[in-house]
Amino acid sequence: MGKLDDAVAKCHQAMTERLGLDVDQDLLRKVAKGLGFALYNADSSLVACSDEAELERVKNNFLVKKLGLADGPELMEAVHEVCETTKPLGSNKYRAVFYYLLTKKFGKESVYA
Repeated sequence: MGKLDDAVAKCHQAMTERLGLDVDQDLLRKVAKGLGFALYNADSSLVACSDEAELERVKNNFLVKKLGLADGPELMEAVHEVCETTKPLGSNKYRAVFYYLLTKKFGKESVYA
């Protein structure tokens, strides 16, 4: 298995076993691949929900720029909702999982088609 496969497997396991979610593994793989180098860096592969500046970056760089959503209060509400959903993961809030959940929440799977 390659690095991407290992990372996707780790995220998939966290989502199914710790969060109890059904996962579209193909979409998860595409989201993970889209992270590029950030997927393999210990710091950038995680999202710190306690850091409001980082959550703003998630909103601006992922939701607005990548997914093409119009900025509004519902975006930060969704980011905080995903923080709550991923609480069982502890401090290991994998960026690929985080972005996957936001992609599904806004029905923007077509961005990864």
